Amino acid sequence: MPAKVKLQKFVDKLPIPKTISPIMRDKKGSYYEVNMREFTQKLHRDLGPTRLWGYNGMYPGPTFDVMKGEMTYVKWMNDLPDKHFLPIDTTIHGAEKTLPQVRTVVHLHGGKQHDHSDGYPEAWFTRNFEQTGPSFQRKVYEYPNLEATTLFYHDHTMGITRLNNYAGLGGFFIIRDQHEQSLNLPKGTYEIPLMIQDRSFNPDGSLFYPATPDKNNPRLPYPSIVTPFDADYLLVNGKVSPYIEIEPRKYRFRMLNYCNSRAITFKLDSGQPFYQIGTDRGLLEKPVKMNEILLLTTERADVIVDFSRFFGKTVNLKNVFMGASPETTDVMQFRVTSPLKGKDGSYLPEHLTKIDFLSREMATRTRDLTLTRVEDEYGRSLNLLNGKMWNDRVSEKMELGTVEIWRLINLSTDDHPIHLHVVDMQILERQPFDVAHFQTTGKLKFTKPAVPPEPNERGFKDTIRAPAGYVTSFIARFDPFTGIFVWHCHMLEHEDYEMMRPFEIVKKKHRLKNLLLRVIYPSRFQ
Repeated sequence: MPAKVKLQKFVDKLPIPKTISPIMRDKKGSYYEVNMREFTQKLHRDLGPTRLWGYNGMYPGPTFDVMKGEMTYVKWMNDLPDKHFLPIDTTIHGAEKTLPQVRTVVHLHGGKQHDHSDGYPEAWFTRNFEQTGPSFQRKVYEYPNLEATTLFYHDHTMGITRLNNYAGLGGFFIIRDQHEQSLNLPKGTYEIPLMIQDRSFNPDGSLFYPATPDKNNPRLPYPSIVTPFDADYLLVNGKVSPYIEIEPRKYRFRMLNYCNSRAITFKLDSGQPFYQIGTDRGLLEKPVKMNEILLLTTERADVIVDFSRFFGKTVNLKNVFMGASPETTDVMQFRVTSPLKGKDGSYLPEHLTKIDFLSREMATRTRDLTLTRVEDEYGRSLNLLNGKMWNDRVSEKMELGTVEIWRLINLSTDDHPIHLHVVDMQILERQPFDVAHFQTTGKLKFTKPAVPPEPNERGFKDTIRAPAGYVTSFIARFDPFTGIFVWHCHMLEHEDYEMMRPFEIVKKKHRLKNLLLRVIYPSRFQ
């Protein structure tokens, strides 16, 4: 580990990611082309240019801004070098020495799209469009944009997701609809996406990413995965703890925690509240007043902040998560120094939308799934979903449109952000249990009553917090597409090292056909 680079906060202006324009638009939809390239970019005033990978040579990548129901076609192209500049552990599945070092596949996080456009981890391609999974891999991805919400896109390559994202491959994808536009929320320059990530640096400004958790352990391979990894500084839209000059009025911030593993609790040092209007899957039914907002990695919070009484003052956005280092307590700074350009006509409505919640009675099955930690052959931490590895047989299959309850039994010591592709999740409750008793008997013994989701979690989500020592229950309808998708912990170091599993949504007729075959040819299914 190199000596920490000392960087001054609030010396760089907050960048606003550029919005990408389609190459072509017709009645079928909009067509875009995005090229992944290597480039350099200054991430802090006092650092030299940093070597990065980015979509269209930008970090973060360009923002897609589309309408609900507008079919979006994106040709993702890989023009990256043949060699990776971050340390690859070739002992983990999907990153073997026999594979090309640089491979990419793009996932629209929270999007609802067919599996061939979902960014399946093994559907990667190189700069020559070579790939392992031709049935999944496509040159042009199709996004139907079925729900208005704040999404983002990022690399999802098996075994090196943590490295490709740390190198800079990520960007916003915002879907709007006419209902949201009718609410008269802050818009235009008063609506700002904030991608918060953590990074460490070498003295020359290059990215630092650890090559081993323990240099003195001769058992470990080199390089060796570090699980998890929290870096030294927080960046917002690609700058270390930046500032923004704003007017004394209401602003809308689409906040995304996209650190590799770090959890962040956001708080304004002025004492003023956030009014959260949305979460991962879109608007809440009504605004929720929040003094602090906890986001695990990939969770989003759509918030309104009113600066109308703070003209001439400075407000800092803080990270007050327990154990945060002095370097990671300052997220960014709002300088309320720009004169008001006109009357603030935006509005914070009492009611935002109507959500059709699922009820327990709708569920046809309840699944108990464990989150566990064991040791691998080198003594490293290995986190698993229901005790299974990636290559184990698919164990979660359901018919299209089925409603299920999943109970995530967290036997580990980490709070895991659990993400299901293509599926909206509705948190039911969390309840603490006796971990030792379960490990001995395999039975749940609850120690306290169940607690409902937090007020700002009472909408649909695509990533949910599953705390250590708790059973976290959610309900979901598995639609709108059939196919093979994945669910995983979104701490990227966990995801890369086996904490990811496929699940399959099948058509009902397929299930009936299989039952008929079992009757006619029973020996084939023994």
